[in-house]
Amino acid sequence: MASSDSLWPYSTPGLPDELFERIPGIPLSPREVRVLMLSQLRLHCGAVLWDIGAGTGTIAVEAALLCPSAPIVAIERDEEVAELIERNCHKFAITSVEVRRGSAPECLNALVEDPDRVCIEGGQSLPAVLAAVWSRLRPGGRVVAVTSTLEGLYQITEGFAQLQARQVEVVQAAICRLERRGAQQAFVALDPTFVLSGEKL
Repeated sequence: MASSDSLWPYSTPGLPDELFERIPGIPLSPREVRVLMLSQLRLHCGAVLWDIGAGTGTIAVEAALLCPSAPIVAIERDEEVAELIERNCHKFAITSVEVRRGSAPECLNALVEDPDRVCIEGGQSLPAVLAAVWSRLRPGGRVVAVTSTLEGLYQITEGFAQLQARQVEVVQAAICRLERRGAQQAFVALDPTFVLSGEKL
């Protein structure tokens, strides 16, 4: 197992996508979107982070590298994907991430520590997940949710309004990367992503 320093010997976030082990069909938050999400989470080393619908585990890994003493729970319903998160944590020598199998919001009741920060990357029902998270979120806590659909954008903004979240921000990330196509180079667009954040009074 390589150390995290040898894989990424920097203090800044934004691990290259290719450093993560992947499973075909399982989404990975692109590096540029991940940096934006981490910025909106406003992590600190005493914060408890829940990462719901953790997928490949990129946010959990990056958060653990930024705040090694922060307790992080990565929630994923698919057993194979949960094992993928564990492998990516192991690859970066991370021990502060607990991977929990289960579907949100049902599995959230089993989590002992209330969160200070929550990243919502998936779940059976966005409104239900947001409401369940909000009931456990500590005062002053932040929720960051991502979606690539208009329906998801509507559900999250409506949810924040109903929960009376403060300092709500919505950012659309439209990113192009320069890639080589045969003998030429072209800018290739990634799928647009909405990153939404809000705080609890």
